[in-house]
Amino acid sequence: MDHYTFIKKQDTEIFDAITGEEEREVRGIELIPSENYVSRAVREANGSVLTNKYSEGYPGKRYYGGQEYTDIVETIAIERAKTLFNCKFANVQPLSGAPANVAMYFALMEPGDTVLGMHLEHGGHLTHGHPTTSINKVFNFVRYKMKDVETGEIDYDELRAVAKEHKPKVILAGFSAYSRELDYAKSVEIAREVGAYAVADMAHIAGLIAGGAARNPFDDGFDVITTTTHKTLRGPRGGMILVRDNEDLAKKINKAVFPGLQGGPHMNVIAAKAVAFGEAMTPAFKEYAAQILKNAKAMETVFRNANIRMLGGGTSNHLILADVFGSLGVTGQEAEVALDDVGITLNKNMIAGETRSALDPSGIRFGTPAMTTRNMKEAEATRVAEIMIERLKTIKNDERAKELKVEVEELCRRFPVPESFV
Repeated sequence: MDHYTFIKKQDTEIFDAITGEEEREVRGIELIPSENYVSRAVREANGSVLTNKYSEGYPGKRYYGGQEYTDIVETIAIERAKTLFNCKFANVQPLSGAPANVAMYFALMEPGDTVLGMHLEHGGHLTHGHPTTSINKVFNFVRYKMKDVETGEIDYDELRAVAKEHKPKVILAGFSAYSRELDYAKSVEIAREVGAYAVADMAHIAGLIAGGAARNPFDDGFDVITTTTHKTLRGPRGGMILVRDNEDLAKKINKAVFPGLQGGPHMNVIAAKAVAFGEAMTPAFKEYAAQILKNAKAMETVFRNANIRMLGGGTSNHLILADVFGSLGVTGQEAEVALDDVGITLNKNMIAGETRSALDPSGIRFGTPAMTTRNMKEAEATRVAEIMIERLKTIKNDERAKELKVEVEELCRRFPVPESFV
């Protein structure tokens, strides 16, 4: 905490909040699948003097002077991203995943055109066309679902039928709460049949792809990938759009990001992205990505042995979606609060066929990226899953909750958050 010296002197309220959050992260186990810990190097870049600089435009084509160092930073980030994901073009300026998706839509379509994406209750994301989003007013969104929620199998026959009926300009593969692998080749095949772009939103699994633990959609012919740079990729909060090999498409993406959607990019964040991409190119990152999957499988085994229903029947990636209301009579909101009480953080989540409200749904979503960053392995993942289930089965036992909290804190002391990954 000694690296907050100036904030401590100048603004004690913010200092207290930051250090409180730091203590929470250190003493508890983070299981939200979209969260992770970044290295000290990433944090230093994120808090660097680059936050002072306006850099509208792209390297070599800026609208302001004084860009010799920002051009270096952004070019390095672009080249590392291209190497990590085996593509020819990368835009590292999107501020997060949602703006990246919005820019992609405007680059590839005209208002009123159709997108075919995964239904939110079946694992999709809000930006894939949920009726509550603003982008839903601009484009026409149609959706596909799982054929079998117990196995997670996507109904590709339905996907093809919907695509032939609605003639989408974009077929979007990707998810926010889906625990299995997608058949990228089938999505590309259907996209080619109807003349659509094949786009993958890999925000959740970008780190698994970069680390070689999950398949790269570009290998199956996808045209575009959108992603966040945090989550499994273990970088700063930000977004990115990758284009496999189409230069004209890359130019459209660049124009859609700037000046279409954003002004000056956040150069401090782009520097932090570059640092994180460098970390993702190391052998240690490959080990981390592989361990994420092993830890998720260990947790799956515990939940299966406890007869707790998992959507998709388990996991093939970094996350699990469990129906705790159907299995234990505990709502997602109750489970989130009860587990928070013992130092385990996850999120409530809707499930396919949901009968409850979004604010108090039937499910919980949890994953292993952050705990894996702490160097926890299968034994620790197994014990964490056991603690979760015991807590949910004894939700009114406050004394036992205190004991479990002590065990969680001891586990966290044994596996501190690393400051460096290289």
